[in-house]
Amino acid sequence: MGFTFVPEYRFNTFDEATPEFLLSIGVRGVLLDIDNTLEPYEHPNPGEQVVRWLASLAAVGIKTAIVSNNNRERVDLFNKDLQMPAYAKAGKPFKKNLLRAMADIGTDRTNTVLMGDQVFTDVWAAHNTGIRAILVPPIRDKRDLLTRFKRLLEIPVLKKY
Repeated sequence: MGFTFVPEYRFNTFDEATPEFLLSIGVRGVLLDIDNTLEPYEHPNPGEQVVRWLASLAAVGIKTAIVSNNNRERVDLFNKDLQMPAYAKAGKPFKKNLLRAMADIGTDRTNTVLMGDQVFTDVWAAHNTGIRAILVPPIRDKRDLLTRFKRLLEIPVLKKY
């Protein structure tokens, strides 16, 4: 796969990536960002919609793992009841922890996707690792200067999709 910042798939919400769709494209593992992908930053725990979606993936044998650049406390709190493999301070867009997560859930580059809300961390990390990317819009955009700047840079990339 040639390197690109353009995701292979885009959905309006995480749960639009249904188990049926994921299976149809050969996915057996989904690596997940938390913040603004599954829940807003200020929600410490997964909501019912997230729990139902994760259960629907598990029901068809799709494995999941959290790969977040947020801190250990945030990731552990979110994952407390989910109990899936989870990597905090994952260092996205670098691939080290994505490879570890795939090993933990027993998948490889051919049958794993990364789902996230940012081109320059999540899509870049997926493609840097040699896996496909699913991009969802941020649930609630952060207003800090760095995030606003990154979102501006994403505009021309997203127009190519």
